[in-house]
Amino acid sequence: MLRILVIEDSPINMVLMAAILEHAGHTMLKAETAGIGLEIARQHQPDLVLMDLQLPDIDGLAATRLLKADPKTRHIPVIALTAFAMQRDKDQTRAAGCDGYVAKPIRYKEFFAEVDRVLAESRPTVGKG
Repeated sequence: MLRILVIEDSPINMVLMAAILEHAGHTMLKAETAGIGLEIARQHQPDLVLMDLQLPDIDGLAATRLLKADPKTRHIPVIALTAFAMQRDKDQTRAAGCDGYVAKPIRYKEFFAEVDRVLAESRPTVGKG
């Protein structure tokens, strides 16, 4: 079971994410703005952040840069959630520090495949070297 912080300003999308994550057995932390999300990330150290890119206070790319610049939160993987699905958009999310990218509307299988991939890549390997 993971603790996943969802930073999303759309109530409909938040309900959808809650249904998906809780059905899969995960605990969800919620933030409707980037500012609140950054504070929750610092305080609760979630296993993963799902970051909407269009937020009312700070855009999701800027918020991701802030998370990755903070020694307390830089280790937390971030997956961008966005309605924009062009290659340039994916490149911009990577450049901002996002570890993964999921296009909306969310497709259940593809979503969890990306979550699994990002978490596998973010965990340090034990006993290598």
